[in-house]
Amino acid sequence: MTDTRIEPVDGSTVARADTPLPGTPAPGRKQRNRFVQTVVRVFMNRGAGVGLVTILVLFAFAFIGPLVSPWGYSQIDYTAFTQPPSGTHWFGTNGIGQDVFTQTARAMQKSLLIGLLVAVFSTALAALAGAAAGYFGGWTDRIVMFFVDVLLVLPSFLIIAIISPRIQDSGWIVLVVLIAAFGWMVTARVVRSMTLSVKEREFVRAARYMGIGPFRIIVRHILPNVASFLIIDGTIQVGAAVLSETSLSYFGFGVQAPDVSLGTLIAQNQDAALTYPWLFYFAAGALVVFALAANLLGDGLRDALDPTSATGKRQKRSGRKRDQNQAAVDAATITTQAGAGA
Repeated sequence: MTDTRIEPVDGSTVARADTPLPGTPAPGRKQRNRFVQTVVRVFMNRGAGVGLVTILVLFAFAFIGPLVSPWGYSQIDYTAFTQPPSGTHWFGTNGIGQDVFTQTARAMQKSLLIGLLVAVFSTALAALAGAAAGYFGGWTDRIVMFFVDVLLVLPSFLIIAIISPRIQDSGWIVLVVLIAAFGWMVTARVVRSMTLSVKEREFVRAARYMGIGPFRIIVRHILPNVASFLIIDGTIQVGAAVLSETSLSYFGFGVQAPDVSLGTLIAQNQDAALTYPWLFYFAAGALVVFALAANLLGDGLRDALDPTSATGKRQKRSGRKRDQNQAAVDAATITTQAGAGA
């Protein structure tokens, strides 16, 4: 609501269209407040805060670690074979003298890149396919859902394992495409169900009556209303994609030598888990910690973006409890003062 002021001949003032009324929030204020509130709710959730900090630390380790280490991930130290962690090699060395610290950082870097790209591609594909199926309905809905059902019954791991050896020369980007192609179906089903509800709301009907095109309605009205679910699902998809890439690399169907990933390091050093534990447990530990952190962050985002979540209810209950305690203290104070006056 704005205050419109113009200057008449007699010198009095009338409201102008570009002047906001007193107490009216500035444009974008509501969006900023909602973003700040979401961030605060994320950090108020201990699990989400721990997950976010852990993921940031792992990203710093993956991308900054190779820069601060004096060794390259493929460089060989001919004076240190299978040496335990020391000041020279922080995570020790493997059987051919390669530095385990830089190898683990490089492996974490590659796994994180694959996980992020898979999450982005699969979430975007699920959003577009699910929203189109739910909004258009009819034959579009039937064709998309039939395609989703077919992909759901196919053994995706087996198909990727069969295809990947034939495209190893194409690089790890093809692996990202393969994993993303089999990881969007469940999300698309959920987005379709949410779209069926959103498209019946008044603002979508108004946009349709005004002659706005269907694709513009999907992008500007449907997808923003399911963005909370997509953010949560994308966060969880990162951890799931890292686990999928690790599993494929473990069996030799993922990242190929001389490059490394967490799966290749775990596969190469699984026999040394008891005799030379630093070769196995640093990579395995990084994988487990990242998967747990991603799940914690996803749960925290779900609670932060859902106003009816248990976190919000706990906050309201805590606020009511504080008010009740303060009221009890005030009543006790008044009673004490009344007794002293008597």
